[in-house]
Amino acid sequence: MSAAESPPAAGSPRDDERDAILAALVPVADGIAATFGSLCEVVVHDYRRPEKSVVSIAGSVTGRRVGGAMSEIGMGMLARGDEAGDELNYLTRTQDGKLVKSSTVLLRDSGGAVFGALCVNLDITAVQQVGTLIGELAGVAAPADVPTTTFGDSAEVVDAVVGSVVDAYQLQRSRPWGELDRAERVELFRGLDERGVFAVRRAVPQVAERLGISRASAYSYLAKARAEEPPKDGPDTAPGASA
Repeated sequence: MSAAESPPAAGSPRDDERDAILAALVPVADGIAATFGSLCEVVVHDYRRPEKSVVSIAGSVTGRRVGGAMSEIGMGMLARGDEAGDELNYLTRTQDGKLVKSSTVLLRDSGGAVFGALCVNLDITAVQQVGTLIGELAGVAAPADVPTTTFGDSAEVVDAVVGSVVDAYQLQRSRPWGELDRAERVELFRGLDERGVFAVRRAVPQVAERLGISRASAYSYLAKARAEEPPKDGPDTAPGASA
């Protein structure tokens, strides 16, 4: 059976509806995990509390527990809001090396608002290893590297996303943060914001620490990034994430 955590207190009829949907999905998660066996994990997320979005989990693939945070793909969906779409049959890799095939199906209330997700994660490491062996015997090239996704508490997830965006941005310019001009710094914060990093509580202090700046400066750059129009032909500062 899946572990479950009591949802936050209802504050409106819409919250009652959302809580009911989340509760109804707990046995669904159990059923899916039981059908696919020990290599399957099914997670129910409540996006109303991104730093503790995991409200139910059946099976164990990513090592998460109830009360854990969403991963990078969840942050991205949260940032896109109601415009987000389902992500089906994508590959990612856990920090301990498991190759995982996943699908994330968004949950919407009767008004069409996104408030959570049902995620199915299937450990296909053994299947990939067999496939690689067969491919080598047949002279077929192995698949490209699969990006690693951080699963864990909010601090780990935010630090991983911040690190990937900051490192990619600085690599593009071959300059550290201290050598970026104002426009480039604002652009970097816009990239983080578009990835949904700042939807998680206490993310700004983590970003400030990573960049070696004050919290006040971080809040200032974030405000400017949200107030200014993004450059039409600017470089992409938010490389794709998987989860």
